[in-house]
Amino acid sequence: MNRLTQENNFKTLQHKIGSGFNHNSTAQDVLRDLDLSGQLAIVTGGYSGLGLETTRALVNAGAHVVVTARRPAVAKEALAGLEGVEIDELDLADLSSVHAFADHFLASNRSIDMLILNAGIMACPETRVGPGWEAQFATNHLGHFALTNLLWPALASQGGARVVSLASAGHHFSPIRWDDIQFEHGYEKFPAYGQSKTATILFSVELDRRGAEQGVRAFSVHPGGIMTPLQRHMPKEEMIALGWIDESGEVANPAFKTPEQGAATQVWAATSPQLEGKGGVYCEDCDISELAPADGGFYGVKEYAIDPEQAIRLWELSAKLTHTDIGLS
Repeated sequence: MNRLTQENNFKTLQHKIGSGFNHNSTAQDVLRDLDLSGQLAIVTGGYSGLGLETTRALVNAGAHVVVTARRPAVAKEALAGLEGVEIDELDLADLSSVHAFADHFLASNRSIDMLILNAGIMACPETRVGPGWEAQFATNHLGHFALTNLLWPALASQGGARVVSLASAGHHFSPIRWDDIQFEHGYEKFPAYGQSKTATILFSVELDRRGAEQGVRAFSVHPGGIMTPLQRHMPKEEMIALGWIDESGEVANPAFKTPEQGAATQVWAATSPQLEGKGGVYCEDCDISELAPADGGFYGVKEYAIDPEQAIRLWELSAKLTHTDIGLS
């Protein structure tokens, strides 16, 4: 099948489908009528914040969940008493750790039904990892890019797998800065975060194009505004100034979701029968999103984040940087 034919057969419109769920839906709501018994999910960072709620919801629906953790001891404590979970070490900022995890998992000869790329960092001080990579781009995108490629045999083995990347409306902060991706000429924490989330969306676009013929579909999701440990690098005064919290530390923005609501869209994208045969789209509020309006605001997806040519360019760069590529064209 040539590229044009594949795109015509598998391309999904970036347009709402009327899922029946909404901003207030929870992960439990999404899974209420689904039985995931016999299915295996990997959730990166599935022991904290949205990841923890995602793991709980999937396990309660019958799935077996492999939780990757940079801090396995912390993960073990957070997941204590939850059946159907196994924990394995993974540091997305360290490619040797990514390889070690992938090798260990592949040695078990299991297939993957859902790979939920949930772990990430936000608005951290300037940090360099690996060969000098900017930490948010490296952790949020490059680590997950390498992981997905290395796990490809387990994703493609039976067809029907889904890869869900946790993106953000923060992608509105920045397109890919092709002239300075690693922020070597002046670091700004929010544009760096925005670029990393634009990268996760473009990754899903190209992964879906490359994997659809083998039955592997990819989605990116915006979970909504939620107070979780993701904000650990932000001073309280900054979050007050942004209107996220009040002086007492309580959530002040009425549009913010609970963690249970925040986990809903990634769980929906990973499991919903409504998405059968679909992929390569950005989702929010448990539905496929619309394009971002021209008059601003943080709703919808920016066109630069779903541009197929930029997605190919980013894939090729990421493969070169990480020395991993599933080899599909």
